Amino acid sequence: MVDAGPATPLPATVALLSRPGTYFGRVIIFLILCGIAVAFLQERILVAFLANPVLNAVIICALLAGIVLTFYALWQVRREVRWANSRLSAGAPPSRIKPNLLGPLEGAFAGSVKTLTPLNQRALLDSFETRLHESREILRYLAGLLVFLGLLGTFWGLLETVRSIGGVIGSMHSANGESGTLFEDLKTGLAAPLAGMGISFSSSLFGLAGSLVLGFLDLQVGRAHARFATEVEDRLAARIAIVTEGELPALQGVHSALAELKQLVGADGSNRATTQAMANLAEGIQALVKHMRSEQQMIRDWVEAQASRERKMERLLDRLASEPLNRE
Repeated sequence: MVDAGPATPLPATVALLSRPGTYFGRVIIFLILCGIAVAFLQERILVAFLANPVLNAVIICALLAGIVLTFYALWQVRREVRWANSRLSAGAPPSRIKPNLLGPLEGAFAGSVKTLTPLNQRALLDSFETRLHESREILRYLAGLLVFLGLLGTFWGLLETVRSIGGVIGSMHSANGESGTLFEDLKTGLAAPLAGMGISFSSSLFGLAGSLVLGFLDLQVGRAHARFATEVEDRLAARIAIVTEGELPALQGVHSALAELKQLVGADGSNRATTQAMANLAEGIQALVKHMRSEQQMIRDWVEAQASRERKMERLLDRLASEPLNRE
């Protein structure tokens, strides 16, 4: 990585990052549709909720927490985009917000880094993508937690059902009386198993429905993060020059020679100092040209060696193919 002094404004031709307004709109519209569906089915939903109010309340609280985290994740992307655009815009004042997701790339967007090796670029992008992935972990966990709570309620209700049915059967065997009395006892005893089934089905309903809602919200956050990461990588490639490890020392010499030339010319304009700085600049450029020529020569030698091997393989294959014919 090469530092190039103070930040310099980027030309206005570089496109800015897109704001996640589209994904905000999708999430809001989806939640409005869910609210309309709940309003139409409120009586049935209330009956299902009262079957196990404690566990269902926990499921609803987890769902609300996931919705809040969704809006926070999209707002965080919006804040990072605003900061990056303030750095990419030539005339915009720099934002005072400290970037979080773009923390590893702060130097690149601020203009203090001008060149990167492919290895350094990949490391910075991997760190940035890791932060994006970590910001969604809690949302994914809540989506799985809703399914788990629904299954927990299902098994809880099944246990209550089995226990109640066992009690009903036991009371029928021990009862002494007329058939009408036995039938009334049976109806009374079946109330508990039916309540247990209500616990299991209501918890499954709330858990799976909540997981479906959070799954869609997580999908929108994932798409917003994917577009954000793609645009950041494109702007980074447009803003930073990518060089190989061999070219880096030569470019460092060119940068230092240019800085020295600018400093000497601006200080006193001495002819001797200017001549020396020009000589240093010429040496740096010459070293870079020599390195590029040596790499080109290596590529030519490798291509010629590959062509020679292919010709030898062709002659060998022709010889092997002609030997059976000669034997015949």
